[in-house]
Amino acid sequence: MPKQKSFEQESLVAKHFLTESSGDIATFEQSVNRITSLDDYPLASATEQGALVYDASTVRKACESNHNKQTLMAEWIKVWLDGPGVLMIDGAMDADVIDEVNLLFENIIQEQRKSGDGGGDHFAKAGTNDRIWNALQKHGQRDPANFARYYSNESIAVASEAWLGTGYWVTAQVNRVNPGGSAQSAHRDYHLGFMPIDQITEYPMHVHKLSPVLTLQGAVAHCDMPLATGPTLYLPYSQHFPEGYLAFNRPEYQDYFNKHRSQLALKKGDMVFFNPALMHAAGENTTTDQFRLANLLQVSSAFGRSIESIDFINLAKQIYPTLLDLKKSNSLSEDQLNNVVCACTDGYPFPTNLDTDLPTNGLAPKSQRQYVLEALHAQDSLTTLTKELDYQQKRRANLLC
Repeated sequence: MPKQKSFEQESLVAKHFLTESSGDIATFEQSVNRITSLDDYPLASATEQGALVYDASTVRKACESNHNKQTLMAEWIKVWLDGPGVLMIDGAMDADVIDEVNLLFENIIQEQRKSGDGGGDHFAKAGTNDRIWNALQKHGQRDPANFARYYSNESIAVASEAWLGTGYWVTAQVNRVNPGGSAQSAHRDYHLGFMPIDQITEYPMHVHKLSPVLTLQGAVAHCDMPLATGPTLYLPYSQHFPEGYLAFNRPEYQDYFNKHRSQLALKKGDMVFFNPALMHAAGENTTTDQFRLANLLQVSSAFGRSIESIDFINLAKQIYPTLLDLKKSNSLSEDQLNNVVCACTDGYPFPTNLDTDLPTNGLAPKSQRQYVLEALHAQDSLTTLTKELDYQQKRRANLLC
């Protein structure tokens, strides 16, 4: 007789899958209770509240030879991967370059306010801040000369290459926190950090470990940022806690963050780069007359893309009538229907155009797969689904009239 198969392997499941309650606060506190020693980072100029500080002159010197550049990149990898997770570059961008583009950003913000577009924030109350989504493209289209000066900057390139390799993909979103603007809740960032808890638990542990190395978070200070204006708050070493994507929204972790977080005052032209798994949050602007303006860089790995380009829109439309027939006849179970939808649709809502494809419930807009599954569940007609998918595609590509 064949051996009876046992599915009673709780310890193995617990090793590879997390639950909503995963994460022990005592273990977390122990993992972040570390001291950053300057001796471990020879190229850094200082430590500040657990973060490493580097001079822009060191970056420029490193770029004079491949050996020196690789040495600096290796040290920065150590900061983000094994160390405190955050570093600052003092004086990384020339002030005149920033002053020039600030005029452009101000014009865009005023245009958005008049039209009612823009705004919104992933982790703060809508309307608190002024946002410019897809600032990279708007910057380049409106002022190519300044764009070239801005993105020729060594610090942006070296940081991006160090964490992601040479095939990296830059995006940028401008955030202006106005006087009285409230703080964000402490969080992790893209990818898993943008998902609801029930969705995060669907991803196995090794994906929780992989997600942070797919993105580098950065910020360029476009004005002086004294602490009263609320520059970003960080909890050094918190990227080491594997359950953080699930646990950090819980009250005990939020309380610990609020008591132990670091905050770096910045000058115009300073840059900060950090591991996206670092627990962080924009601070409260307690001033009555100072606007805090930053260009938030989100640099992505080239490896988050499939080997082939699939026309999922038309594929979904062609297969949907068959799926509908199979559902009505009960020829396939719900799980089997879901398996087919997963094979013929795009299951991820990004990249998209956040000016027109805004999140409606949570941190991300609906994916194409969600539209198809919802239509199938409601037994909508192909005509109804086609309208939904076509309108979604127009929002994603900013083709709305």
